[in-house]
Amino acid sequence: MGYISLRMPKKIATENINAKLGIVMRSGKALLGLTQTLKAIRKGMVKMVIVSSNCPNLRKSMLEYYCMLSKTQIYHYTGTNIDLGAACGRYHRVSCVSIIEAGDSDILTAVSS
Repeated sequence: MGYISLRMPKKIATENINAKLGIVMRSGKALLGLTQTLKAIRKGMVKMVIVSSNCPNLRKSMLEYYCMLSKTQIYHYTGTNIDLGAACGRYHRVSCVSIIEAGDSDILTAVSS
């Protein structure tokens, strides 16, 4: 009779990603920033790239193109670069994060599904 939605609400999903990203920053390996991310993608070290919502369109399309060529996952973060920096445990703005090793987090499998 009634329709049951299996999707998580946006706030819970964002909090979930923030928690998983915090675990990655503590136990895994991640790089912050565009230049480090592009260098790591060219070397083939990156498993996933997280891009903030207010990243400039030219940079975002460049990251999407590099990720498409290297067959790397890309996740469009719903918050701004200030929110992404706070989720990483930093007090500055972060437009993109590249995850090299997930550590104890299951962010790679949670985001892809």
